[in-house]
Amino acid sequence: MRPVSEKGAKEKATMDAVAQLQRQLVDYTASLFHEGYLDDQFNQLRQLQDESNPDFVVEVVTLYFEDSERLLNELTKALQQQSIDFKKVDAQVHQFKGSSSSIGAQRVQKVCIAFRNCCEEQNIEGCNIFLQQVKHEYTLVKSKLETLFKLDQQILAARVDPGSHVIRFLQA
Repeated sequence: MRPVSEKGAKEKATMDAVAQLQRQLVDYTASLFHEGYLDDQFNQLRQLQDESNPDFVVEVVTLYFEDSERLLNELTKALQQQSIDFKKVDAQVHQFKGSSSSIGAQRVQKVCIAFRNCCEEQNIEGCNIFLQQVKHEYTLVKSKLETLFKLDQQILAARVDPGSHVIRFLQA
């Protein structure tokens, strides 16, 4: 039996580390679905990513984050007005619900549905409660997705050579 070279041992250790990171990524992603943070729309978004656009999901989700921050600021300002334009607030919540749905942010989308009901009823107290809830759910899903993307980046960074057979999870 031939002794394992130092290079071979390092490669095996790297492959083991990558396999462990991949298991963490799979488990973490499964927990996001199980806990209702994400729905199947996120999987559909991932299927649109390919070798020609390997950062598609990160780019789309980053745009979602930017748009969401703007919408949440606008909603906060709109609900602080002396005279609230509930149709405008409803339109903004509808837009937020749609963009959340498009990336699979299920819990944010569900809170937006209840928020819209309060807009229809012109219930200022309910709108303010749901604004806080939607901010909370958005903050949670943003943090969860950022962690997911960091795990994916760690897997890419751990690869020894570009020709290795480690496949980016988000492309799978």
